[in-house]
Amino acid sequence: MIRYKLALLLTLGFVAPAFADDGDIDKVNGGITVADGGSAGSLTTVNGGIRVGSNAQAKSAQTVNGGIDVGSGSSLDSVESVNGGIKLGSNTRIRKDVNVVNGSISLASGADVTGKAANVNGGIKLDAAHVGGGLDTVNGDILVGANSRVEGGIVVEENHSWFSMNSRKPRVVIGPHAVVQGTLKFKREVELWVSDSATIGPVEGATAQKFSGDQPPQ
Repeated sequence: MIRYKLALLLTLGFVAPAFADDGDIDKVNGGITVADGGSAGSLTTVNGGIRVGSNAQAKSAQTVNGGIDVGSGSSLDSVESVNGGIKLGSNTRIRKDVNVVNGSISLASGADVTGKAANVNGGIKLDAAHVGGGLDTVNGDILVGANSRVEGGIVVEENHSWFSMNSRKPRVVIGPHAVVQGTLKFKREVELWVSDSATIGPVEGATAQKFSGDQPPQ
């Protein structure tokens, strides 16, 4: 869907925001901002970041070149970027998925993603947050921070890039009192650390190393 919409925008040559009756905002060049407490439909841009203020609502946020920042207490159906990180503030709610190709995903305390959080290149970090559909990456480190909860397991995919022979091992950390339900499946070599107070499902493709305290050895 994002590829179709962005290709259509480029074909039509839009260079300024286009506002639809339902509050959609479509741009090619430039960022999009939804004010604190505001509401909007689908937010789509090619070259620019998207900022959704605190306690705001939007249908979705999609960009190609730019990051997405969602303020505390806000809600959207889905969030997607190609080149740019995604930050979800405290107590945000994403009703479907969070997807990135090249960029990190960060969930602050109380953030809730109903679907999956996935990327290819970039870290995934949960800080007392919840993801209902699992975590998926290829080259990124994963931190399921203290008191976080993940259903749907964790998958680290095999790296098929030209530079896979020289790539570093992803570091996966399951923090104190965190819970990961479902299988932790590793299709490439990783460094896996699990707190002695965490609860996890079956592990495939790696050997978990236990640690005490707030974080494992560096």
